[in-house]
Amino acid sequence: MSPTTGPAAESPAAGPLTPDELAAVVARDIPEGSYVNLGIGRPTKVADHLPDGSGVVLHTENGMLNMGPAATGDEIDPDLTNAGKVPVTELPGASYFHHADSFAMMRGGHLDVCVLGAFQVSATGDLANWSTGAPGAIPAVGGAMDLAIGAKQVFVMMTLFDKQGRSKLVPACTYPLTGVGCVSRVYTDVAVIDVGPDGASVRETFGITLDELRERVPVPLKGA
Repeated sequence: MSPTTGPAAESPAAGPLTPDELAAVVARDIPEGSYVNLGIGRPTKVADHLPDGSGVVLHTENGMLNMGPAATGDEIDPDLTNAGKVPVTELPGASYFHHADSFAMMRGGHLDVCVLGAFQVSATGDLANWSTGAPGAIPAVGGAMDLAIGAKQVFVMMTLFDKQGRSKLVPACTYPLTGVGCVSRVYTDVAVIDVGPDGASVRETFGITLDELRERVPVPLKGA
């Protein structure tokens, strides 16, 4: 998988992307030497695609710095997990600390990037990722609100359309908000889209054209 890059670059034959392919795209865009938190679920796959020597330091909200890729086989230590309780490895120089210290890092602006999942993202960067508001739904905000307002950049990793074919990129979120104006970029299985005060701008597409996106997404999409 070799997606083209640049404003509204289209790769109609290269998608939709699998979760692992999308994780590789996210990993490609994380600046070298960044301190990064990966949210529970699909974002944890990004750890498996960071290139050796990138200098990226992964942080987990349960109290670890310099986390490595997911652990397999004999590497698995039940006491060494990420925030989603997935067994992980440790890289040289890894450190462990109290849960409160971990949240102080998040809230204090010490993370360069966080990658989160989402139910909805608005064109201006509002984030809804902890509840659909459905009766009986179990809310799970966790540390997402702390990451959303504490990280210098917030990337969202999600499918662009839900099971009913509705766009998760919306003019205004209808689900309970996690953060306002906090998301800078959305990585989906069919497109990478920048969002913010100036609206939504398509950076690249996978298996879909820009015109097709515009027909299905209910927000104005900038792009060539």
